[in-house]
Amino acid sequence: MAMKHYPPAFKADAVALYRSRPGTTIAHVADELGINRETLRSWIREDDDARSTQTTTTAWAARSGQASAATESVEEENQRLRAQVAVLTTERDILRKAAAYFAAEMKP
Repeated sequence: MAMKHYPPAFKADAVALYRSRPGTTIAHVADELGINRETLRSWIREDDDARSTQTTTTAWAARSGQASAATESVEEENQRLRAQVAVLTTERDILRKAAAYFAAEMKP
């Protein structure tokens, strides 16, 4: 079987989808997305490694006196991400309502 190459945005979205659903399994999310379970698992591990590296870098910046600049950028990023979450939540709700509508319309 040929190896599939996924764009980085898809990988990030898949990991974010897994992380946004507490209690879900990697297998469930992978099946929903139509990807191999081990592929998703490796993406999650890569993201964990990247997060731990980022945490280490942030801790070093705090000790070296660069905490204020890092804190400001983190606060700006949080604000941007909160706005993005609000948009995505609205889109998700619209899609759920549309799916429910069409599912009800398909029933005999």
